[in-house]
Amino acid sequence: MKTKLKEFVQHLSHDVVDEDKAEEYLDDALPSIGLIVMYFNSLESWLDSILCENFTDRTDSTGLIVLNKMNYAAKVDLLKRFSDDFHICLAQPIEGYDQLINDLKESGRLRNLVVHANWESTDEEGYTYVRLKMSKSGMQQEYVQFTKESLQKIIELIIKTQFSLSAYWEARNEALYGSA
Repeated sequence: MKTKLKEFVQHLSHDVVDEDKAEEYLDDALPSIGLIVMYFNSLESWLDSILCENFTDRTDSTGLIVLNKMNYAAKVDLLKRFSDDFHICLAQPIEGYDQLINDLKESGRLRNLVVHANWESTDEEGYTYVRLKMSKSGMQQEYVQFTKESLQKIIELIIKTQFSLSAYWEARNEALYGSA
């Protein structure tokens, strides 16, 4: 995804020259945005389930009490802490573990970009306002270009990450309990 910065000058504003073309772009992007939300929610639910099983496999109640009001990044961190502790006993992590943690984090980052973007600011090239960046040199408005291809790659990453999480958990259980 391409990004561009625009210098903040007194008021937060967005330059949309061709509103009809921008509207057409949004109409094409909306189904992908919905799929990103749907698949990400599924990924987070699967993560919740795995975390609950870390507490006890008899009930999700204990895990749900701990996870209640916990954000996604904190859940990924909790999984990482549980897994790092588990890997100490194995002497090495389960194959694909580091990539899984990176993909979980990246899925959350990209989902947040999509969900929190100001879609009404989308211009005719697909650049959408995502945040105000502040630094010692001043404020800049950051825009990300969400193309059909980049939205599809986000969807694919989230789906791949859910499969990787499932495979990791299966390998973890096999290492812990042996094959049945």
